[in-house]
Amino acid sequence: MFPAVSLLAFSLLATVYGQQIGTLTAENHPRLTIQQCSGKNNCQTQQHSVVLDSNWRWLHSTSGSTNCYTGNTWDASLCPDPTTCAQNCAVDGADYAGTYGITTSGNALTLKFVTQGPYSKNIGSRVYLMDANDQNYQMFNMKNQEFTFDVDMSNLPCGLNGALYFVEMDADGGKSRFPTNKAGAKYGTGYCDTQCPQDIKFINGQANILGWEGSPNDPNAGSGQFGTCCNEMDVWEANMNGAAFTPHVCSVQGQTRCEGTQCGDGDERYDGICDKDGCDFNSFRMGDQTFLGPGKTVNTNQKFTVVTQFLTNNNQTSGQLSEIRRLYVQNGKVIANSKTNIPGLPTFDSITDAFCNAQKQVFGDTNTFEQLGGLNQMGQAFQRGMALVMSIWDDHAAGMLWLDSDYPTDVPATNPGVSRGPCSATSGDPATIENSEANASVTFSNIKVGPIGSTY
Repeated sequence: MFPAVSLLAFSLLATVYGQQIGTLTAENHPRLTIQQCSGKNNCQTQQHSVVLDSNWRWLHSTSGSTNCYTGNTWDASLCPDPTTCAQNCAVDGADYAGTYGITTSGNALTLKFVTQGPYSKNIGSRVYLMDANDQNYQMFNMKNQEFTFDVDMSNLPCGLNGALYFVEMDADGGKSRFPTNKAGAKYGTGYCDTQCPQDIKFINGQANILGWEGSPNDPNAGSGQFGTCCNEMDVWEANMNGAAFTPHVCSVQGQTRCEGTQCGDGDERYDGICDKDGCDFNSFRMGDQTFLGPGKTVNTNQKFTVVTQFLTNNNQTSGQLSEIRRLYVQNGKVIANSKTNIPGLPTFDSITDAFCNAQKQVFGDTNTFEQLGGLNQMGQAFQRGMALVMSIWDDHAAGMLWLDSDYPTDVPATNPGVSRGPCSATSGDPATIENSEANASVTFSNIKVGPIGSTY
């Protein structure tokens, strides 16, 4: 995730009270199958489910149905301080299809962009894959493994992002490490990423109301005093006009609270504990503008398969992560990843530390990826275990221009690395697309995990 303005987070203040569980709506996780492969054409189907992030859920008084949070404002009587708010407020179950536009069918998950529910209009969503016991998040170690999925984003235009990625969250959503969190993974708690988001309403069972300010351009979001940071591997951030895969790393292990400079906000972007830019491979940005898009080599008008291989320096899970390779399959044809075609940049078609260093130098970008440990750091996060996230969202900070248009907007688009996709500078305006593209959606399906070469 790239936006220059961080999303927002949680507060870690300890208390005898926890984030409460509401009982007004039953919580039934939509079922989703994935396949675990041991070799070519040898894959076993596993029953899993997905859970909605707690930040999207109805937050109301424990004694009734009074909102604790409406729009981007906390109820001052229920939430005068973090401790009292955590005592007074409960996060409730979700009507996945009716309120949030989240549906599953077999091995397919569809996320709808805007859903007009019975009580409110919902925009975007974020879900996590649960383990087979439906108690904790499924944790992945992708070293010397490959991760494969099908994606249909033919209904996902400029300005939107259908994302599939890993973050180093706690498997139980922070429930055991912070006993004040009563809800846990079953209710989608504990999110973190390298943007150190500060828009999360609760962290570790405590309301993030200290210093909370409503967003000036998003009526449903705000930001608190703290951020929540962790390593992040963006396997897929895309719409039908552009795509990127991007490792991001942090100087810390696991979900970590930040405050002030640590969060890397604004002018302190490169002073924080996480690498917000990451080391991205976006085919358009790397010089091949004919590779991915409607009617292109990878034709986004149709469903296709995305294969991502995480290679180690000794071809074993014990080795250091040394390369992230990408290939595609569409209509029975295996399509190799595009190659870089930028003056002064050697030819690469995968992510290595050498690629990252060369790319940052040619583009004139700050190389916090290398400073914070590069691919080895990413591999260590996988070794500890990372949760799988799937989401659909629009970008109130930068209009998704960093993914599918020219960005930054204050330098010539002809500068190396600035042109990232074919979309216009106004294409990602949230106020516009939340109406004009309300019916947009993305479908992820046929997830497979296994040794290199086993999943396609």
